[in-house]
Amino acid sequence: MKQLLVIAGAEWRYWQRSRLALGAAVLLAVLLIATTVLTALRMQGEAAERAHHQAEAETAFLSQPARHPHRMVHYGHYVFRTPAPLALFDPGLDPATGQSIFLEGHRQNTAIFAPSGASADLGAFSWLSPAMVYQLFAPLLIILLGHGLIAREREAMTLRTLLAQGVSGRVLMAGKALALLSVVGLLLIPVAVSALLAGDSPLAAVALLLAYGLYLLIWGGLTVLASATLRRRSAVLAALVTLWTALTLVLPSVATSVAALAAPLPGKLETDLSMLGELRQLGDGHNANDPAFAQLRDELLAEHGVQRVEELPVNFRGIVAQTSEQRLTEMLDRYASARMAAEARQATALADHGWLTPLLAVAEASRAVAGTDLSHHHRFLAEAEALRYTFVQQLNKVHAEKLAYSDDVRRSTDLAAEARTRVVPSTWKLLDRFSFAPDAAGERIARATPQWLMLGAWCFILVGAGLWAGNRIKP
Repeated sequence: MKQLLVIAGAEWRYWQRSRLALGAAVLLAVLLIATTVLTALRMQGEAAERAHHQAEAETAFLSQPARHPHRMVHYGHYVFRTPAPLALFDPGLDPATGQSIFLEGHRQNTAIFAPSGASADLGAFSWLSPAMVYQLFAPLLIILLGHGLIAREREAMTLRTLLAQGVSGRVLMAGKALALLSVVGLLLIPVAVSALLAGDSPLAAVALLLAYGLYLLIWGGLTVLASATLRRRSAVLAALVTLWTALTLVLPSVATSVAALAAPLPGKLETDLSMLGELRQLGDGHNANDPAFAQLRDELLAEHGVQRVEELPVNFRGIVAQTSEQRLTEMLDRYASARMAAEARQATALADHGWLTPLLAVAEASRAVAGTDLSHHHRFLAEAEALRYTFVQQLNKVHAEKLAYSDDVRRSTDLAAEARTRVVPSTWKLLDRFSFAPDAAGERIARATPQWLMLGAWCFILVGAGLWAGNRIKP
């Protein structure tokens, strides 16, 4: 153990004398601080804007005068998703998928994207986040510091002396790796601080720290292995930079294309045409005389033992609105579920490439733990849709049970009938305040199980390769 500490201490003294190493560390620290501050400012601004628009939307909706309930079905309402606390470190898919949805009757809207002005406000840093800095640039610092760990000793002719003094190749590699491991520990301090200050579960913070710890250990292992097997520092540096380019830039792009081909998504035009064909068969919910509702009318008349819809104890138009919304929602849910399943298959196909590049493994694990992955986006859409459907059907129930059919059919020609079809504004308070929270920390961590296995497998293989290379170190 003493030999390991002596070797690691000597390496640290060398780094302290190296201005290049110090400059790279300072540059990475500045980049981390800049991206953290910019991400925090962006999220703070978005939170204030989101709260303003949410309050404005609720005030506008709840302050509507007495109206026909179906008018409010079409008036619609916005709901907003509050980002998970750890989105401060890893925004994940949130900037692309959007955080607000307009809810209205007869349709399911997609989430609205982030304002286009955000990119202009942040300039070149708009796509960067602390997580991205760790995924892309922290490995470069490890490469810069560690590429000469053993190759430098070989070039300086001191490796022969160390081996002659009884220091085994494995001990030498372990001492050098310990020095690099301490660097990894220092690099993880900002992750720990950000995760703990974000206000999420301590378990989630520890899991996030573990994910990036394993990721940086992988790059440390690759660096030590390359320095032990290649003879010159220039060759080591060239090989590691090429590997970094392949694993962080090239392979993820290729994996994205492969995943898109492996699980293609249906086009919007194709989907819309297919939906229009089914919509014609569902019937027009605004027309109670549509043939699609003839069976419904006959069943209601038989159930209540009457001959005409005017004699029914409920407003047939409201019943048609309820039935139409139910049929339409079932169809829309089927298409939405199919699309989300295809998106999930595509995301899984992309995540499976984590066996080939650790960047994809840590990125998926990071998003899952932070609560900014595709699963959370899909749940946001599902919960918002559940709120939309419940509210629309509650208004349709008011339409069916509180409004007289005779007034409803004459409201466009009879002012008195039109006035009687208006309901009091307190009815709009049927809309519950929407609240979205990330999954429990344990569930988020469990969702990243494949990624933990990938990162662990990378570490296991590199440890084995290091033990093999340690026995073959030669001057």
